[in-house]
Amino acid sequence: MLVIHPDECIDCGVCEPECPPEAILPDSEPEAEKWLELNREMSEIWPNIVQQADAMPDAEKMRDETGKFDKFFSREPGKGA
Repeated sequence: MLVIHPDECIDCGVCEPECPPEAILPDSEPEAEKWLELNREMSEIWPNIVQQADAMPDAEKMRDETGKFDKFFSREPGKGA
């Protein structure tokens, strides 16, 4: 999971090819508020990514997994839920 600080986003669209279509919501949609707050909080905690890395070994297998946020999200990366 990647996050972008909502106050720093300039709506340039660079993230769109890297994200699943349902991952990006206009901030005018009602369900966007919880994601805006999560992005704001996590972008201030998690480290910035400064170089490209290879995909995780299970990336293809996990592509169509549903409910990933509820199953795998952690405020402490690498430590699980």
